[in-house]
Amino acid sequence: MSARAWLSLSITAALWGASYMFIKVALDGGLSEGFIIATRTLIGAAVLAPMAIRAGVIPMVLQRKGYSLALAAAQVVVPFGLITFGENHVPSSLAGILVATAPLFIAILAVKVDPDERSHGWGLVGVLVGMVGVVLLFGLDLSGDTDTIVGGLMIVGSGLCYAIAVLIAKRGFTGVPPVGVAASNLAISGVIWLPVALATLPTHSPGTNAILSMLALSVGGTGIAFLFFYTSIAQVGPARASMVSYVAPAFSVVYGVILLNESLTVATVAGLVLILGGSWLAASGRLPRWLSRSEPSHSSAPEPARAR
Repeated sequence: MSARAWLSLSITAALWGASYMFIKVALDGGLSEGFIIATRTLIGAAVLAPMAIRAGVIPMVLQRKGYSLALAAAQVVVPFGLITFGENHVPSSLAGILVATAPLFIAILAVKVDPDERSHGWGLVGVLVGMVGVVLLFGLDLSGDTDTIVGGLMIVGSGLCYAIAVLIAKRGFTGVPPVGVAASNLAISGVIWLPVALATLPTHSPGTNAILSMLALSVGGTGIAFLFFYTSIAQVGPARASMVSYVAPAFSVVYGVILLNESLTVATVAGLVLILGGSWLAASGRLPRWLSRSEPSHSSAPEPARAR
């Protein structure tokens, strides 16, 4: 890949990895969960809509109304809610790691619903490795009161939602330019969450940090990040662009530890390695080239990155 392509992927990973930090700061600043979700999705939709209109993909999305609603629910409405509410009880660094379980759930769901996505060999090993990482985080870093465990389960649930969204997109949106799908997802989700936002408007003026975090989350972590991601898809293809999913969690850990003073434990590092490594194996079905001397598999690479 060109230096420009690497730069685009790096910016996307940095922005998506920062989303969990921005959510945490906005919550601590007194903004409600509904307000955070509605604001970021509506602004993100405003950024992507002109691109979707220029690409002429709106009619293609409208022809798939049922699939559009189902995908928006699985891709944004439900997982954004689970992540945002879950971060009331879970550090932002761990939230970024737990969301990366989506490829593990894809491998599990595929056993029943999509034979083409079933894991074999190293893919099955990846599922087991990733689940060990989840158990490790829950057993050590998230062991505590009930709220912490529930918050962690909510964020893991968002990974399950993203897995379902991948299967829905494959069935209902094959051949549809992804920028149109993303714009519709954010627009639908923003409208759904808007009543919740209006009912939970701040009763006092939020602090400067909360306002700046909300702007960064909406414009950078949602709108601009999607713009860079779909630019990367056009430049290097969806397979290589999907590598952002395996870099963003590392950014979330760095931001949380350095900027929010969250603790970095051995369990956090081990969980990050196990979940990301297991997710990569589950999605690709093969060892990394540097670990294998055999001819690399021509199976599909990890699925496109998920909304954060």
